[in-house]
Amino acid sequence: MRIAVYCSAKNSIPEEYLQLGIALGTWLAEQGHTLVYGGATGGLMSVVSETVHDHGGKVIGVVPKRIVDSGRRAECCDELYLTESMSQRKQLMRSLSDCFICLPGSYGTLDEMYDVIASGTVGEHRKPIYILNYNDYYTPLIQLSVQMKQKGFLPEKEHYIPIFVSSLQELTDMLDERFTQRNN
Repeated sequence: MRIAVYCSAKNSIPEEYLQLGIALGTWLAEQGHTLVYGGATGGLMSVVSETVHDHGGKVIGVVPKRIVDSGRRAECCDELYLTESMSQRKQLMRSLSDCFICLPGSYGTLDEMYDVIASGTVGEHRKPIYILNYNDYYTPLIQLSVQMKQKGFLPEKEHYIPIFVSSLQELTDMLDERFTQRNN
């Protein structure tokens, strides 16, 4: 399965988040999944992609030319796609992936997450997005979603719903189940 991972590219994040990235990257490689990610260096992006690569997994990078020009192109990609813009990057990552995982991150991660959610909401895809609420990182986002529903900005019955999980184990169990169902 091709799994897109959206996450922080910042190097100064706490060690526990880097360890989370190592654990996810190890699991992806050991399960034979292909990582699809932003193709750049830094923070969790580097940790996840390099871990997948170092454990013999396949890594597909999708990187805007501007990031390559800034010297941040990753070297661990088995395949690397260059795009002209961040918008093209998001679109290509969506098309290359079977599902999506959001680890903690900042504006770029939120942008990618909401791009997947919004495009799923309007029916452009039916691929699941798993948001890892590690250490309650995304709890304010969950609360905002509840508020949007309470105030009538989200329908009572949504057709595309992000899947919030609280641990890496819960996430990998769900993905194992999805992979098994898909192959049967």
